[in-house]
Amino acid sequence: MDERVLETRGIEEISLGDYVLSGGEPAAMVLIDACVRLLPGVVGDAAVLEEESFEGGLLEYPHYTRPQAWAGIEVPEILLSGHHENIRAWRREMAEKTTRERRPDLWETHLRQRQSKRE
Repeated sequence: MDERVLETRGIEEISLGDYVLSGGEPAAMVLIDACVRLLPGVVGDAAVLEEESFEGGLLEYPHYTRPQAWAGIEVPEILLSGHHENIRAWRREMAEKTTRERRPDLWETHLRQRQSKRE
């Protein structure tokens, strides 16, 4: 976009990440989706929004669907146990592990925030 338009119209720039897209359309779609899904009634269960990636500063935990075994890999037994507190703890542990491995920058931020809450 022309810098003069940004300067004279007070348009806020939003970064989607450290990569280049082929045009503005994909970025517009991402921004629209990110906003619209927060409107009441768009997502079936609003509680899901609180558990999603980045809500707590962590990436999401792994998700599994049917069948129970696929390519010789089983769904973790704890997810089939029905013990909701254990499942919640597993999800938290996996979210932390995933964030630590894939996004060390987010992990460091998470640790700093956790430490500041304790102080």
